Amino acid sequence: MGQTFAEKILAKKAGVKEVHPGEIVEVKPDVALSHDNSAAIYEIFKRMGGKEVYNPGMHAIFLDHAAPAPTTKHAENHRTIRQFVRNQGIPHFYDVGRGICHQVLVEEGLALPGELVLGSDSHTPHAGVMGAFGAGIGRSEMASIWALGTLWLRVPESLKIVVKGQLKEGVTSKDLALHVIGDLGADGALYMSVEWHGDGIDALNLAERAVLPNMTAEMGAKNSYVSPNQKVFDYLEGRARRPYEPILPDPDAQYATVKEYEAATVEPMIACPHTVDNVKPLSQVAGTHIDQAFIGTCTNGRLEDLAMASKVLFDRRLAQGTRLIIIPASSQIYKEALMAGYIEIFLNAGAVVESPGCGPCMGNHMGVPAVNEVTISSANRNFRGRMGTKESEIYLANPAVVAASAVAGEIIHPKDLL
Repeated sequence: MGQTFAEKILAKKAGVKEVHPGEIVEVKPDVALSHDNSAAIYEIFKRMGGKEVYNPGMHAIFLDHAAPAPTTKHAENHRTIRQFVRNQGIPHFYDVGRGICHQVLVEEGLALPGELVLGSDSHTPHAGVMGAFGAGIGRSEMASIWALGTLWLRVPESLKIVVKGQLKEGVTSKDLALHVIGDLGADGALYMSVEWHGDGIDALNLAERAVLPNMTAEMGAKNSYVSPNQKVFDYLEGRARRPYEPILPDPDAQYATVKEYEAATVEPMIACPHTVDNVKPLSQVAGTHIDQAFIGTCTNGRLEDLAMASKVLFDRRLAQGTRLIIIPASSQIYKEALMAGYIEIFLNAGAVVESPGCGPCMGNHMGVPAVNEVTISSANRNFRGRMGTKESEIYLANPAVVAASAVAGEIIHPKDLL
């Protein structure tokens, strides 16, 4: 009997011939990712008796969630992390301004096909865009990896999602992701390995594909995987930090569930407050007043997303009383957007462009809404208080819809702008 991606890679990393869903295996990750929470992990590490990390080259640490530091407490955490990195000789450290951990991990050639990435962040499944097994873990688990270099994992059941055909013009992979989440629910892939298949996935560029494993975390997935193809291999040429060996699921693999979708039937979608699976077609929520719009995050802060927004904003101004915050996902993307002229378009429209990082996505700074304000965002979560204010509302949409809504002052399809 064939094996799924999760079964094949976890068997390899555990050093056994095969594994089955429900089994517990001990594995050694190729990459252990952490960010601003590294300061808290360090305290747990010390309580465990840890003094030196296992294999400094395994670790990748980023300052992105509260960067630049918005408070003295955050600044002290950053200082602790910088000292820890220096003392431990950790080579893969990315300070304030480099960008969001998941995006930078890919850009730096540290997320590779057939490798295991464990991270102390729930969106670590993002690494699946490169054909890696990426899974989020807790702080105590990461402290254990720092100390011992290994961790046990339960082998997940697998969900196969097949997308046939191509998305219509104006419909993005963000809409596809919201469509699937709305169909399966916020717990529709709880502790499952989600595999994306079909010609509809093959047709997407890397930036579009990245949205899918990233958003699958919102269905509770343990990991999410897109089979690497030539687009991935070309991207990694001269970028990959190590030799790698892709792992593909067997054609006769057995899945707990198989879901099929026709790409052409997907339309622009909106996740309405206060759950990501409260999904409705844009046409049903058009006209909803907004106070703030936000384009960025590890979900939709890539160059292609900024290009999409710039096309909408060219020669237009924001609606009076509406704010638009734009944060590129990395310094590389920021630089490319600057060279392409997108930043000038954003500024001419009246938008605010901030330094690369997570920004208001998790409610630290750079766009925390006021009480009763409404935000439309290209991010991945919209639960109550996500952006720092419980008494506010968050709608999720693709970057073009977010940009158009900032111009109109209400949720609107770009084609309906005057």
